[in-house]
Amino acid sequence: MILGALLDLGLPLDGLRGALGSLAIEYGEVTADRVSRAGIAATKFRVVEKTGDTAAGAHKHHHLKHIVAAIRRSSLTAEGQDRAVQLFERLAEAEAAIHDTPIERVHLHEVGALDSIIDIVGAVYGFEWFGIPDVMASPLNVGGGTVRCAHGVLPVPAPATARLLSDTPVYGGGTTELVTPTGALLITSYARAFGPLPAMRIDGIGYGAGDRDPKEAPNVLRVFRGQRVEAAADERVVQIECEIDDMNPQLFGPLMDRLAEAGAFDVFYAAVQMKKNRPGTLVTIIAPPARRDAIAAVLFTDTTTIGMRYQEMRRDTLDREIRSIDTPVGPVRFKIASRAGRVLNAAPEFDDCARIATERGMPIKDVQALAARAWLDSAGQV
Repeated sequence: MILGALLDLGLPLDGLRGALGSLAIEYGEVTADRVSRAGIAATKFRVVEKTGDTAAGAHKHHHLKHIVAAIRRSSLTAEGQDRAVQLFERLAEAEAAIHDTPIERVHLHEVGALDSIIDIVGAVYGFEWFGIPDVMASPLNVGGGTVRCAHGVLPVPAPATARLLSDTPVYGGGTTELVTPTGALLITSYARAFGPLPAMRIDGIGYGAGDRDPKEAPNVLRVFRGQRVEAAADERVVQIECEIDDMNPQLFGPLMDRLAEAGAFDVFYAAVQMKKNRPGTLVTIIAPPARRDAIAAVLFTDTTTIGMRYQEMRRDTLDREIRSIDTPVGPVRFKIASRAGRVLNAAPEFDDCARIATERGMPIKDVQALAARAWLDSAGQV
């Protein structure tokens, strides 16, 4: 479905075929057809034999070392090869943890099948072709019920899917599997954040179709492409507050995550002294007015408060964009803040600096310093 959406968005099928053909794994052919899912036109990506039937080898499982060798033979760029290898290594780590098996002995199942290898390597090629590092996703509906896989009938989400979705906002709904291990691997690896659709100027929409065609809802994945548009000055927001003095402090951490998932811009806590001289916590949330009900629902279900107050107000913000800057230790995303075309602040994304520091065995502050110097060099400043 991801590849179908990217093809629908403009990814060239011939280029994708070239990238997949270079894997030197016999898979037959790949096609992209226009289909309808509950009345929505979408692109269906398929792996088929040369005879036109479903690929007979699609469910033959491959070991990690064979997959890595095939990727290294591919025509993907060096960065694309590294990204694809990292994806499969992450999958192998998840499988090893689930089965309590050393990673070198892991036998990949569903995501080690040939059609899934093509899905993953094809998606790496697709994201690289579009060259968009700033990817966001909505919270994921994992579905419900059970699914049959190599280890028998298992509850949804399957163990590998659940492991890959750690620290990702998810919810359940329906009676079928809606997020596969392949989808979980790709979305959680590429999306830098999960939440509502950000403010953006849309210049393309792609729909990728799944196999099933239920009538109650379109079985499609939708991808928006566009430029971020920060909220205009004098934007309206709602401030929501409550005080809590009788809740386990351990719950405040998960509460902040839940409020962010519900659409909060900012959440912060402050220590306060309440009636009967009890120490308490002031919870303050800044959010779009349209998300007030969702925020209230989280406060009433996930905390011990029995009331809250809110007021609408206005805020003024700088224009912001995410830009990737090449540094001596690799590309780092910067959050650029400006007004009237003048850059007023540029800060490297901490997650990128932390990842590079871990990979290279460097202090994070040294990576930040290198990134800051690279930004100044790119901006022509000393």
